[in-house]
Parts: sequence; structure tokens; C-alpha cells
Amino acid sequence: MFRSFSVFNYRVWFIGALVSNVGAWMQATALSWVVLTELTDNDAGAMGITMALQFAPPLLLVGVTGWVADRFERRKLLVITQGLLMILGVTIGVLLLLGVMTLPLIYVFALALGVIAAFDNPARQAFVSDLVSREAASNAVALNAASFNGARMIGPAVAGIVIVAVGTGWVFLVNGVTFLAMIVALLLIRTHELIPRVKAPGASRLADGFRYVGKRPDLMVTFAMVFIVGAFGMNFPIFASTMAIEFGQDADGYGLLSSILAVGSLAGALLAARRDRARIRVVIGGTALFAAAATVSAFMPTYWLYAITLMFTGFAVVTMLTTANGYVQTTTDPALRGRVLALYMAILMGGTPIGAPIVGWVADAYGPRAAILLGAGAAVVAFAIGATWLIVSGRLHRQDERRFLLTIDETRPLSIVPPEEFSEEVALTTPIRVPADADPRESR
Repeated sequence: MFRSFSVFNYRVWFIGALVSNVGAWMQATALSWVVLTELTDNDAGAMGITMALQFAPPLLLVGVTGWVADRFERRKLLVITQGLLMILGVTIGVLLLLGVMTLPLIYVFALALGVIAAFDNPARQAFVSDLVSREAASNAVALNAASFNGARMIGPAVAGIVIVAVGTGWVFLVNGVTFLAMIVALLLIRTHELIPRVKAPGASRLADGFRYVGKRPDLMVTFAMVFIVGAFGMNFPIFASTMAIEFGQDADGYGLLSSILAVGSLAGALLAARRDRARIRVVIGGTALFAAAATVSAFMPTYWLYAITLMFTGFAVVTMLTTANGYVQTTTDPALRGRVLALYMAILMGGTPIGAPIVGWVADAYGPRAAILLGAGAAVVAFAIGATWLIVSGRLHRQDERRFLLTIDETRPLSIVPPEEFSEEVALTTPIRVPADADPRESR
């Protein structure tokens, strides 16, 4: 489960990311609560707009951000983006403490946070594969998700307590300090121990990532499922905050719900770390479990029963997303990984500008339970897409020992192996890249 910790660079990265993620979750909780209770009168629609402004830039800038992640040194790029995010967080905190923050101004800051995150996310996701070997990449991705969700257990609960005790402005200031942990970790990383990055054989083009994904039906299905669930099912700040208000809770009650959700999320991430590789079947199964858990949570009559169901919701969604991320990273051409991951993050986060305002409007008009059921229904649609493709492609009944496992050796040149060289039992829609000196008939 923790095999990636044997690598010094990954240990340093993990510690810095964990501290920074705690602050990030504190800020996310405070930002939602500020918009919902301080700048508006429980307006879930305004909260949806705030989320949309944060998540629109990754979608709009996907071509540029992916190219930047592949073109420039990711470690230096992350130092810049993390520093800018720190400055923005501290500025928001100061304005809140001075009492001059307004709703239009928070919209501006939300958009600025989204623009910087659009460059930060693909570089950060791809940088994980620079820290460990290909064999450990799936494990490293899962542990990264464990760090993210472990921080989610701590950050929202601490934010709720701080908001009640001293106010929301201090939460943003604390978050600014936690960014220093990530910056220090990036500076401590031994650059000579990083995995050599594969360069594209020709000129690097922005559209290469789109063309690559277009030729991979498995990635197209994965991206479609992630987009639908991300747009309508992952609006947890709206779900949790409005349900907390319905149950008569304050900011600390809202923060506790977010932390309880993270308990299940952490369990899902750790179980993903135990698997030898990421499988698309797990993505589809996780989507079905998310639909079921969300449906049950919508009918819970009390605060604590709703909180318990959130653990299963968190487990399901992180199982789905962590496996999808690992599958994309470990089956993508290394020379195009930054652009493909930028597209993945844009699909995941870019659905929010579409879904969050709709979910917020439904929560305002029909109540938070209807909004949760909307997310569950979207997950059912995503599951139907994945299950249909699994059956039509023939993967549902394919035995494991007869399935070709797509792997990529990042240290040697790549060559195209014609499909006719493979067994007829293996269905190939596009040529598969394998090491030039490998025998394709023995590859799995």
C-alpha cells in the first residue's frame, strides 16, 4: 500500500502536499461559507456561481495548460503557481478581516484562483509520475489521493471551528502559511533522482493531446463518465452546506460533514493504493456505488444519519476518480501525459461551471435533497455509458489471462506494433506502443 514511500522525493512531496492540502480544504470550506452566509442570505445559486468561476478556467485553458505542463520544468512551474495561490489566499483573508469584501469581489478572486489552478493541476498531477517509476505510478497516484482526502478529514472541521471562534478571514491566512510547506518540499526534491521525461519525437503541438484521446475509446468513455459525475454529482459544498442549514447546524456542523465525507474518501484512496494497477471496471463500479449512496443520503431524516451515508458517498467517488486518474496516467504516452492530464482535469473540473449553477438553483427552488438526487441521477447516466461500452467492447467477458495490458516503458524508445502481430483474441482499436525490444506475443 505504501511502496512509493521508499522513494525520497515522493516522501518529501507527500508531506508537503498533505500540509498544503489541509490549508486548501480550510480555504474551500471558508469560501463556501462566506458566500452562503456572510455575503448572501443563504443563496445557493451564488455559491454555484462561485464554484463555476473557479472551475471554468481549467476547461477554457485546457490546450495551453497541458502544453505548458509538458513543455516546461514542472517543479519550477509548481513553485510559481503555489506562490501565486498563497498570495491570493492571504489577500482574501486580509480583505475579510478589514470588512471590505463584497460578492462581486469574491467572484473576481474565485476566477483568479481558477486561472492559476488551471496551470497548477495538470503540472501537479503529471509531476507525480516524475517522482516514481512507471511500476509505482498507480500506487503514487492513489497515495496522492489519500493525502488529498486525509487533509479533507482535517481541514473542513478545523475551518468550521476557526470560523466560529475568530472568523473566516483567519482561515484564509492560515491557508497562506500552509502553502509554504509545498514550496519548501519542491525546493528539497533531488532533481537528479527524478524520472527522465520522454520528449515528443516531433514538434510539440497543443492539439496532440486531443488527437491522442480521440483515438482511445477507453479514455473517451472514462472522460465522459468523469465529466457527468463531476458536473452534477460532485457539488459537495452545495450539498453539505445546504443540508447543514436544513438540519439547523452552524459552520462547525458544515465543516464536520465535509470531514466525515473525507473518512470514506480516504478509505477509498488507500484501497486503490493496494491494487496492482488501475482498471476501468473499477471506475464503472465506483460510479454505480456513488449513485446508490447519494440516493440513500437524500432520504436521511437526521443530521447524523446523513453524515453516516456521506462516508459511503466519499468512498465511492474517490474509488472512481482515483482509479480513473491512475488509469489515465499509466496508459498514456509519457510524452503527451501533461496534455492528456490537462484534458482530464478540465473534463473533471470543467463540468462544474455547467452543473454547479444548476444544482444550486435546484437546491434553492426544491431543496437540497432534490439537488442530491439530481447528482445521483447523473451518476446513473454515467454508469450506463460505462457499462454499455464494457459490454459492447467485449471486455466484460474477457478473461484476465487473455487481456493485453497496455504498458509504457518511459526509459526506452517507443515503436508501433501492427495489430496483426497480436493474437486474434485481443481486440485492438488502435496500434499499441510497446518497448522496441519486446516480444509483443509475450506482452500482457
